[in-house]
Amino acid sequence: MTQSVVCVAVLALASAYGLFRARRDGRWRAGAARGKGGAVRVSGAELGEGVALGERATLVQFSTAFCQPCRATRRILAEVAELVEGVAHVEVDAERNLELVRRLEILRTPTVLVLDAGGRVVRRASGQPRKADVIAALGQAVEAVETRG
Repeated sequence: MTQSVVCVAVLALASAYGLFRARRDGRWRAGAARGKGGAVRVSGAELGEGVALGERATLVQFSTAFCQPCRATRRILAEVAELVEGVAHVEVDAERNLELVRRLEILRTPTVLVLDAGGRVVRRASGQPRKADVIAALGQAVEAVETRG
């Protein structure tokens, strides 16, 4: 009887955790790293040799070699970057850029950052985002820059 209760409890906890993660996956939030004040900036040089930021915005994807959702995220972000003029897509290998991962508080892959034209992190999402949500986050980032400038 005790084994059955333990088994049911473990299954219930695992299911609750799975539902929690599914609801948060791909959700966008403000760009600043948690617990930090002010704007976080990233330069093209920090993202890789010869990397230039987009004229209007940059989609930065942190990935790892064996991350299955990273492949789908790469495809979505590349499509959006082609659709929206002045937007660049940069993929960063999280395993090879641990210092940047720590500075930006990247906790899982894929994580997507939206940078404005000056490299300021304005939006971020953990998990695989939907294409429509990426476009909306980009729109908010570009709009914020254009109203500020």
